[in-house]
Amino acid sequence: MTANRVHTLLPPYLLENLAQRADGPTAERARATLAIDAGFRGARARAGARPTATTRRSATTPKGPERTISDAQNTETLPGETVRTEGAPATGDAAVDEAYDGFGVTWRLYAEAYARDSLDGSGLPLLGTVHYGQDYDNAFWDGTQMVFGDGDGELFNRFTVSLDVIGHELTHGVIEHTANLTYQGQSGALNESIADVFGIQVKQFLAGQTAEQSDWLIGAGLFTAKVKGRALRSMREPGTAYDDPTLGKDPQVGDFADYVETTEDNGGVHINSGIPNRAFCLTALALGGRSWEAAGQVWYAVLTGGKVPTDCDFATFAALTIAEAEARDVRTAAAVSDAWQQVGVTPAATPAPAPGTPKRPTPSPTVDPRTRIEVSRSGGITGRQQRREVRLDDLPGSDGERWQQLLAGDQLQQLADRPATGADRFVYGLRCPDADVDLSIPEPDLPDQVQQLFRRTLEG
Repeated sequence: MTANRVHTLLPPYLLENLAQRADGPTAERARATLAIDAGFRGARARAGARPTATTRRSATTPKGPERTISDAQNTETLPGETVRTEGAPATGDAAVDEAYDGFGVTWRLYAEAYARDSLDGSGLPLLGTVHYGQDYDNAFWDGTQMVFGDGDGELFNRFTVSLDVIGHELTHGVIEHTANLTYQGQSGALNESIADVFGIQVKQFLAGQTAEQSDWLIGAGLFTAKVKGRALRSMREPGTAYDDPTLGKDPQVGDFADYVETTEDNGGVHINSGIPNRAFCLTALALGGRSWEAAGQVWYAVLTGGKVPTDCDFATFAALTIAEAEARDVRTAAAVSDAWQQVGVTPAATPAPAPGTPKRPTPSPTVDPRTRIEVSRSGGITGRQQRREVRLDDLPGSDGERWQQLLAGDQLQQLADRPATGADRFVYGLRCPDADVDLSIPEPDLPDQVQQLFRRTLEG
C-alpha cells in the first residue's frame, strides 16, 4: 500500500450540493471542506516526521490490534498529538474513544471471522487522527492512516460516530493488499461495494445481529436531525437512504438495468456500487444467520483468493462468487446465484461497459477565448456533484488565458491517462467540445495551481 492513496468518506457530490444549495455558513463550510481535501497533501508534507503504519509486529508481540489515535486540534496538520495508544484507558473525548474502539472492532472482525491479522494480514498498526480541520465534513483513509473531521454540526455529526464507515475505510486497506481493484468503472464500484460489505459486517458483528436484524444502512448517525435521510447508503434498497432539499436525493442504483455510465465519480463508483451491495445483502438474507459466517465467507474467499483481476467487472465477480459458493454447498450456491440474478447481473464473459474512459484528443494549437467549457467535481464517499458551464472570456483575471493554455496543451490529458488508484477521492472533470476534450482527473493528481483554477471556475 502506498501512502499517497486517498480514500475519502463523503462522495464529493454531497459536499458540492451543499456548496450550491445551502445558505450562508453551511455552504461556506462545504466549500472549505472541498478546498481542504484538495490541499491536505501539502499540509501533510509540511508536517515533518510522522508515525507510519509500515512496521509489522514482531514474532513475540501478543496477537491483537496496535492502535494509535492522535488529535489534530482542529488544524490540518497530520498526524497531530498522540492522545491514546494501545491498551491506554478511555480519554473521555468521544471522537478519540470512538475511533479507538472502531479500530478494535474492525480488527476483531477480521481476526475472529476471517483469521486475518489487521489490514495486510501481518499486523499492520492502525493509526487515526481526530478533530481534523475546522467543521470538516469528511473522513478519509490516505493509505497510512484514518483521518476524521468533526462535522459542521448543522448537517453532519462527527465522523467517528458511525462504526460501519470506520470499517468501510479500513477495508479499502484490505482491498489494496489483496485484489487491489482499479478505482474506475465497474472494478471501482466493486471496490466501494466490498468496503461497504465488510463495513456493515463490522456493525453487525459488534451488535451480534443476524442478517434479518440488520438495518443494512451505511453511515447511519452521520446526518443531524435537520437532514431528511437515514444514512449515506442503503444496501438493501439502494437509492432510498436520503432525499433532502440541500443534499439532494440518494443517486444509487440497485439493478444492472439502471447502471449509470458517466465520466464523473471515477465512472460512477459510488452510484453503481449499489448493485453488488444489494447482491450481497440478498445473499446474506437468503442464507440467514450472521452474515460473516456464511455470505461474508464467500466474498472474503473471492477477495483474497488471487483470481480477481484488478479491472474486474460485475459479471466476472459474480461468476467467481458463484463458483466459490458451489464449492461449499448447494444451498449457498443457489443463494448467491439467485442474488446476482435479482440485481440483473449475469455471470458471463461479456465485456463490461467502460464509463469514465476518456478519448485521447489532439491538442488544439489555439483556443478561441469565446470557447465554452464545462467543469465538474464528483466522487467521494457520498458522491455529490458540482458542475458549471462558462465561456473563457467571462472568467476573471488571467483564468481564461490559463484555460486556453491547458486546452491547447496535453498536460491534463497526460494526468487523465494515469491509471486510477485509491478510493473515495474527489474527481474533477473538463469538457470542451470545441477543443475535443472530455476528461476526468482525481483531485490529488492535479498540481496545486490547477486545483485552484478548477475550484475558482466552479465557484464562479
